[in-house]
Amino acid sequence: MKQILTIIFIFISIATMAQTHIYRGKSSYIGDMLYSFDGKAVYKGNSNYSGDILFSWDGKYVYKGNSSYCGNILYTWDGKYLYNGNSTYSGNILLTFDGTYIYKGNSTYVGNILYTIKDGYVYRGKSTYSGDILYTISGILPIPLLVMMMQ
Repeated sequence: MKQILTIIFIFISIATMAQTHIYRGKSSYIGDMLYSFDGKAVYKGNSNYSGDILFSWDGKYVYKGNSSYCGNILYTWDGKYLYNGNSTYSGNILLTFDGTYIYKGNSTYVGNILYTIKDGYVYRGKSTYSGDILYTISGILPIPLLVMMMQ
């Protein structure tokens, strides 16, 4: 019985560690937690209840709610560009990501930088000044989901 309880505890610990949390500002205080992500879904706050799912993710598409139906696709991601809807047409590019900066539209012009992502923080514009921190991310979060949460 003790071994079974130990195994259950290990699985629960691993599942908890795999969750990514998004906090308001430069914080990791539970009261500042806005969202959590389990690798497939974004939940309100620190929830893992299916009724609290805001967005679903399959690695390419962002879906509205707890869905993987093509009619519920909000955005398409190809690793660099975020497209509106179920599209990869260049006219539907909403954002460009180069590994550090998120740019408005199909651009890598410094004047079009909306956000900087560095060391688990999301900064406003082209900045790494602590006063410009919008969000703290504990874990791995796909860029399309980050953008969805910031809207």
